Amino acid sequence: MKNNLVLSAIMAFTILFQVSCTKKIPTDLTKTSFIPKPVSVVATGETFELTRSTVVYYQEGVEGLQQTAQYLTVELNRIGGITPTVNSTAEAPASGIYLSVGDHGQELGEEGYVLNIGKKVINISANRVAGCFFGIQTLLQTMPAGQTTALPIEIATGTIRDFPEFGYRGAMLDVARHFFSVQDVKRFIDFLAAYKMNVLHLHLSDDQGWRIEIKSWPKLTEIGGSTEVGGGEGGFYTQEQYTEIVNYALERNITIIPEIDMPGHTNAALASYAELNCNGKATELYTGIEVGFSTLCTRKEITYQFVDDVVREISAITPGPYFHIGGDESLVTPLDDYVYFINRVQDIVVKYGKKVIGWDEIAHATLVDGATVQFWADVNNTKMAVGKGAKVIMSPAKKAYLDMKYDSTTHLGLHWAGYIEVDTAYIWDPASYVAGITKENILGIESPLWSETVTNIDEIEYMAFPRLPGYAEIGWTAPDARNWDEYKQRLAQHGKRFEAMNIDFYRSPLVPWEQ
Repeated sequence: MKNNLVLSAIMAFTILFQVSCTKKIPTDLTKTSFIPKPVSVVATGETFELTRSTVVYYQEGVEGLQQTAQYLTVELNRIGGITPTVNSTAEAPASGIYLSVGDHGQELGEEGYVLNIGKKVINISANRVAGCFFGIQTLLQTMPAGQTTALPIEIATGTIRDFPEFGYRGAMLDVARHFFSVQDVKRFIDFLAAYKMNVLHLHLSDDQGWRIEIKSWPKLTEIGGSTEVGGGEGGFYTQEQYTEIVNYALERNITIIPEIDMPGHTNAALASYAELNCNGKATELYTGIEVGFSTLCTRKEITYQFVDDVVREISAITPGPYFHIGGDESLVTPLDDYVYFINRVQDIVVKYGKKVIGWDEIAHATLVDGATVQFWADVNNTKMAVGKGAKVIMSPAKKAYLDMKYDSTTHLGLHWAGYIEVDTAYIWDPASYVAGITKENILGIESPLWSETVTNIDEIEYMAFPRLPGYAEIGWTAPDARNWDEYKQRLAQHGKRFEAMNIDFYRSPLVPWEQ
């Protein structure tokens, strides 16, 4: 009897020891370094296990949701080497990952989402498919930074409710000064998607190059696309390649905004067609970086036939609502001619069903309904535009220009607007940056990357990172939830994510990067 009691005690101790050794440590979803910072995160302390048998479900009958589910499986394969089955369903599943669309209230809007991570089911739900896509980006940040073969992948449980501060959260890529391939642009689009940005503004023409095929004016690319800053071979996108970029962006809930800069910044066009010059003589191709010396001939009717054809052809292959007409630094165009030109060009843009965007100088014209100015330098211009009923995209050069050097030792970039370290880029609020221009006047934020000194994708990455995630957070997260000292700790955690994506980023000494 005594021996039985001893044996029973030993067995009980062994079981207790095994249970205590295998008991999972509670998780804490609130400790995840999300960028942009969500509106609310509530942890429940348990774990969802992502395995090879995990299935991704999407609510049947919702257009676009299957494509979003397929996107998630591609990302899960990148991270964990798994390729989940994708199934539609009429009812919420008992296990797996489930994407659904329903009525979650006005506060969530078109891009907000609820991410509920349970022990058996991860549910990403939203008012619109775009919200599910952005919820996926948050879910991916709960997973390992790089590819892992350690399965299952354990994900902390809890609920995230999230929605953006601004509806317009973008970046601009200048493909005119230096030309970048379709693959390079797609990679840049992936960077924007990872941080919930929803606009890519493509600067498609400038003095140094014309980068999009216009079938009715073929010399624009034949001649105007033949070079770039420094005298390189340049290049251009066929309309089919441009469409490929547009569709790739749309799959990631990103709108492409094409810009044809005019009446200044037009030397590539003026070199291609003599008749666009007031003297009827074609200019020489230009490979320098000075600005302000070129102008279309604003009083010749052929100029407006040219603009009409360009806007018509590009608008036909651009499903987004906007067309950017440039309008900046037209220093040799007399003001009366400039205003006359901008007024006529706006009417052409409207004629083809697009909304006008222009740099803040277009405020001098009579702005059409629905026009938007992009503030980059002149506060008075921007206030004038608001007074005329225009909305504003905030892109102050001193804060938001990705081509500005980080500091005096940076080997790439310019510094005419100042040096923009990572803290300078982050510490500002679009809604209070200019006195008298409030949130109700602002569409959102855009960070332009001009390419006078940027020649390849590695250099794009170096100038964009680590500033781009900060601009994404300014656009998404409310200002009272943002704090530099707290943000830099989260940003430090993303260094490993940059490395996993093979991003050549600037290791700012202001950020305590994880080794």
